Amino acid sequence: MSKFAITYWQNRLDKLRAAHHVPGAALAVVIDGQVHELASGVLHRGTGVEVTTDSVFLCGSIAKVYTATMIMQLVDEGKLDLDAPVIDVLPEFAVPDPEATKTITTRQLLSHTAGLTNDFNYDSGRGDDCLAKFVEAAREVPQDCPTGTTFSYGGIGYVVMGRMIEVLTGLTWDQAVTERLAGPLGLERTVTLPEQALKFRTAMSHLGEPGADPDPAPEWDLMPRSVAPAARIISSAGDMARFAQMHLAGGIAQDGTRVLCASGTVAMQRREVDCPDKWTVSGDGQGLGWVLNNWNGVGGFGHDGAAIGQYGYLRVIPSAKMAIVLLTNGGGARQLYSDLFRELLAELAEVTMPDPFAPPANPPAIDITPYAGTYKRAGVVVTVSEQDGKPHMLYEFVDSMAGMSPPLSIDLIPVSADPASKDTVWAGTGAGPSFSEGYMPVIFSMLANGVPCVIVGTRATPKAD
Repeated sequence: MSKFAITYWQNRLDKLRAAHHVPGAALAVVIDGQVHELASGVLHRGTGVEVTTDSVFLCGSIAKVYTATMIMQLVDEGKLDLDAPVIDVLPEFAVPDPEATKTITTRQLLSHTAGLTNDFNYDSGRGDDCLAKFVEAAREVPQDCPTGTTFSYGGIGYVVMGRMIEVLTGLTWDQAVTERLAGPLGLERTVTLPEQALKFRTAMSHLGEPGADPDPAPEWDLMPRSVAPAARIISSAGDMARFAQMHLAGGIAQDGTRVLCASGTVAMQRREVDCPDKWTVSGDGQGLGWVLNNWNGVGGFGHDGAAIGQYGYLRVIPSAKMAIVLLTNGGGARQLYSDLFRELLAELAEVTMPDPFAPPANPPAIDITPYAGTYKRAGVVVTVSEQDGKPHMLYEFVDSMAGMSPPLSIDLIPVSADPASKDTVWAGTGAGPSFSEGYMPVIFSMLANGVPCVIVGTRATPKAD
């Protein structure tokens, strides 16, 4: 295994970042027990302020792993049973199905098997009671699939767990991140609130068309405070690498402080469920918070995050005692991740990442007709049809998610069909390089209750007609 050649990797980061039109990026690599930090480009194309290693970025859904870690701390402390109903801690928690309300467990929330949906972007205000109000509002949001039957990525569950952390610690979720994680780990550039981010060199979000330099977004971040346990950690790449290093070290910080018991870190990395979509987040399984992968026999874990023009990628290879963090502020971030991580993992960990998802040279003949129709879940409507004689999908954000992103008009190319499960896999075009390296996986499947669904971005959306 080679040592980290900082000049070489700085040059590769600079070159690949520019090639993929990413305005700014920060990279941190844990190898041989050390954290190496690099920076490239600008925080804001309008001001030209350069990215430095102490710059902070919006990290989106990587926040889920921080929430999961605090949940496991509470398990360590004997304050929480993963397999007890959530209502034992939060009597006010509910879903429209009364039986599911009684049975949904914290383990199911952690592993995305509770059936709760993802895109419920409810703004319950800026007060310290925002999570309590969110949980109350979410009581009326339908589940995407039956509890305990399948994996479907669901952010609501992580907000619920954020509220559980508040009830069991007496802290707000934001305070808990500071006191239970950032403080013990010495993470001086890990915060959760916009007013805290202003203390640092902060990356601006950028938006634009694929293949061109993006422009600064109209607003830095559109997400309300209430979704933070699922979607808002603000961090430097180095701080996130030190967080990952603690998980590599069995729950121990660099200074020897125990942050999480060893069994807790192992449990988080243990496979709870397989994922039908094995490509979108580079993983084919789900642990307790962590997305799990197996690349040519080498196991690893990690998580991705997106936050309106900012994209983060965290990958950990335990056998190599290695972690990589890439934080970006727009452009072809997914392509930068793919190219850069493929090189880093091959050179430093002898790991071969899978090739980017794409249809075969000669796609199979699969009729789109059985899958045509409208699919709905909270915040999203997916319409599958033929357009100009070709299979087509329109992916739209609605209701509380309206305006978060323009509709995605996607042509579908058949990839494979599994006669045993009746699942079919398609490759979607035109989703943009921040969603995939070139093609978006689209899987048509069947839920346990017999309702057809389409899986996009690891989220199952049931058919409505």
